[in-house]
Amino acid sequence: MATKKAPVNMVIIVGTRPEAIKMAPVYLAMKRDSRLKVTMAVTAQHRHMLDQVLGVFGVVPDIDLDIMQPNQNLSEVSARVIVGIHESLSRIKPDAAIVHGDTATCLFSAVAAFYLQIPVGHVEAGLRTYNFKAPWPEEMNRRLVDPICRWCWAPTKSAADNLRSEHIPEGNIFVTGNTVVDALHLARDIVRRRKPNIEMLQDKILENKRLILVTGHRRESFGKPFEELCYSLKQLAQKHKDVVLVYSVHLNPNVQRPVRKILGNQENIYLIPPLEYLQFVYLMDRSYFIITDSGGIQEEAPSLHKPVLVTRAVTERPEAVQAGYSILVGTCRERILAEASRLLCQPKVYEKMSMSTNPYGDGRASQRILDSLILTLRSK
Repeated sequence: MATKKAPVNMVIIVGTRPEAIKMAPVYLAMKRDSRLKVTMAVTAQHRHMLDQVLGVFGVVPDIDLDIMQPNQNLSEVSARVIVGIHESLSRIKPDAAIVHGDTATCLFSAVAAFYLQIPVGHVEAGLRTYNFKAPWPEEMNRRLVDPICRWCWAPTKSAADNLRSEHIPEGNIFVTGNTVVDALHLARDIVRRRKPNIEMLQDKILENKRLILVTGHRRESFGKPFEELCYSLKQLAQKHKDVVLVYSVHLNPNVQRPVRKILGNQENIYLIPPLEYLQFVYLMDRSYFIITDSGGIQEEAPSLHKPVLVTRAVTERPEAVQAGYSILVGTCRERILAEASRLLCQPKVYEKMSMSTNPYGDGRASQRILDSLILTLRSK
């Protein structure tokens, strides 16, 4: 009689809201698979936002380090991550640890696993700008993670090519699509069945209006560049009275101050607090187009057929730009206003940008990650 193999013991580690969104589908796929035993560990680098997203997907952490302290700097965050994750991995002794993206949680969890000689898998591997200042410090974080990983799950062929150019072994590279598309498909189905309530944004505000959804939070834009962005939004609202700009404003004071000062009294601009995940998916789905510096939104928007103006000088997600579904506008006031006006006033331009097939995935990335993991570990 054949002996039944013991389940492969996995640990998934997340710390921030984007990580929770993109790793929840991976966790759920692994939880359903009898070949795996999966533990969810959170550092809580984002506390409230992380908890909210995990709640949407019904994910309950098995380990919660709760690392955040008032006014701590990046070095202190990083130290708490590596010590806490080291202790947790030493106790669990998993067959592999899985991290995501480019945060302090990602990098220093990977380092902790590496020091314990636990194989590491990196979801969303290979994204690059090759500019350590943009985005900062994320570009450094992800560049350091991939060389120590056994599995580099690249979302696109372009990301995989970046890994090859850095001499990552071919056998460590897997093109999977991006798990954010998996998560978006789940969330979109929920909000289309039951519209979430957004108390600060009554339905009548959006009636017969084209909604422009705005986010912005990147550190490299703080100061004068952020002020230029705000002035461009104010001019856009003044020029096009038939639109409503809804800006979900990040809590960082470097964002709050210029946004409130410059945009606070414009009648067709609505400044709202950071939204829960389902609320934000609803507004993306309801929007005409999006202005953002968010990496995740760049990946999500093509699945909803929404053009994106990317308020960054460079992006590690070039595929949608190359396909013509998004445009890099930086924080230049004139460029933002010009490209937004083209989308509003030239139907053919809008139609071309919104007729998109998402270059970042088809909603099956989590299963590809799981299959490659099992195949590798079971063949040892």
